[in-house]
Amino acid sequence: MSRGNPRRYSPRLHWQSQTILLAFVPVIAIWVMLQAGQSWLDHDPVPLHAVLISVMFAAVVFALRAATLAAALTGGVFTAALYLQRPGLHTSLWPLLSLLLLTFAATRFGRRRKEMLGTAEASRGRTASQVAANLGFAALAGIPLSAVHVYSPLTFDRHAALLAMMAALAETTADTLSSELGQVLGGEPRLLTTLRPVPAGTDGGISLAGTLAGCAGAGIVVGIGLLTLPLTSLEALLVLGAGIAGLFIDSLLGAIPERRGWLNNDAVNALSTASAALLAVTAAHFMRAAPHLRDAAIASMALIPRHHF
Repeated sequence: MSRGNPRRYSPRLHWQSQTILLAFVPVIAIWVMLQAGQSWLDHDPVPLHAVLISVMFAAVVFALRAATLAAALTGGVFTAALYLQRPGLHTSLWPLLSLLLLTFAATRFGRRRKEMLGTAEASRGRTASQVAANLGFAALAGIPLSAVHVYSPLTFDRHAALLAMMAALAETTADTLSSELGQVLGGEPRLLTTLRPVPAGTDGGISLAGTLAGCAGAGIVVGIGLLTLPLTSLEALLVLGAGIAGLFIDSLLGAIPERRGWLNNDAVNALSTASAALLAVTAAHFMRAAPHLRDAAIASMALIPRHHF
């Protein structure tokens, strides 16, 4: 799947990127400060851990030129939120770290060819709106009484928030790897809606190599989550399926509204991560509501080993 040509920028749709920043960053930042303040009053060391980890994250990302300063700070806020939601060894930061390593390696892989195609990421790295579009929903899902919880027709408890977060991270990983590696590994991209051949970097374009790479990346992130978080094997499969579905939703949005100039790339990424998250929660809800389906699925998963470190 393609994220589109990074050199093509539409000032007319810049308001969408700004809206995404305003939708995620203030809410998450305020929640982090409130949580940190309460924990500090209770002499809880978790806020200090969150600050140290998020500062380290932002410094490393900026030093590697993987993001602008504003983007690194935005990522640091999201990192603190994810850690505060699940502090300690079994934290959501493990799948986040795997996402960062995979996407950083994929972005750097075959850079010379991407520069020849005109699809290479800017040398200064990702922007704050790109970070918010890709990670904002994952961080927002675990915040009580956020819009995610208020407007969801489903029971959105802490465990549902975990599934939503993991699906959003899986979709982001799959989308980035499919785009970055698909351009380099070869194979003729085709437009998702018509299957006609299109140039590499075309919005809505997919390739077999890129799609397989994206699915593999999502599988790694979900696998890390299965090892470190309270997920069952069945839930991990639901999350992986939702992440892969979000990958195709991303390409569908790229092929229609983005190509027609209705959405920019940040809006497409935000909507696809949100779709993956909601699909995961919806699937889990229906599995709970239909015990016979759940029992059959659990029986089929009985032979899959599951371990935590």
